[in-house]
Amino acid sequence: MSAQESTLELPTARNAGRNPALQAGLRALRRGGAIIVFFLLWEIAPRLGLVEAAFLPPISQVLATGWKLLLNGQLPQHFAASLARSAAGFALAIVTAIPLGLAIGRYRLFAQAVNPLLEMFRNTAALALLPVFILFLGIGETSKVAIVFYGCFWPILLNTITAVVTVDPLLIKSARTMGLSPVRLFRKVILPASVPTIFVGVRLAGAVSVLILIAAEMVGAKSGLGYLIIYSQYNFQVPEMFLGIVCITLVGLLINALLVALEHRLTAWKRNGGEA
Repeated sequence: MSAQESTLELPTARNAGRNPALQAGLRALRRGGAIIVFFLLWEIAPRLGLVEAAFLPPISQVLATGWKLLLNGQLPQHFAASLARSAAGFALAIVTAIPLGLAIGRYRLFAQAVNPLLEMFRNTAALALLPVFILFLGIGETSKVAIVFYGCFWPILLNTITAVVTVDPLLIKSARTMGLSPVRLFRKVILPASVPTIFVGVRLAGAVSVLILIAAEMVGAKSGLGYLIIYSQYNFQVPEMFLGIVCITLVGLLINALLVALEHRLTAWKRNGGEA
């Protein structure tokens, strides 16, 4: 009986192994099942009268509105404006916060000198300073990029400092016993060991860059997804409003996916047994 059971089970396992497309489909269904159910409920609830369709239109109507705005060029314009502002502020935060964080984490005297000032500014919410940025930089692109830069700067800086400070002391001690100079010690040991924690801050900043930008675009902008949302809400164009929200979600997912891919590439040495 056990032999018969084994002969029945072997072809099943073999067939499953020979059908990677089916396995990939099942994995995708397991991962995306909740999202599919969510969008089905979004489509069905307004049509059944469970919610007022004037306030929550079906997702098919939102997508149809998106297709119309895509064809007339409005959606690409808003999308490109938001991406450009977000990317500019985000990139500026990376190129300034990471070197500063590495210096603060590495040099104690420098950290003691600048920490009081940093603590004062990091506890000031970015959106609370939006009127100040507009006052000094105007209502144009510069103030929006600056507020994104400010919001992204702190997660990257704080995680970079933490990454350097928490490097395993045994790694540093071992490298010093091998005669590494301070520069090579930093480049070969401290920096690679800090990359995973730094990328935690970078990914947090990626999400912050979208959220802060949308709020900034709702004040004094003529384009962008935040402008699309607030303009549609003022004019009771509810499908356009929800379209803007969906697009913001897609932008956030895109940024996160790109950062995850970059993180995997830069930390490949961890999965290759520590080889650079």
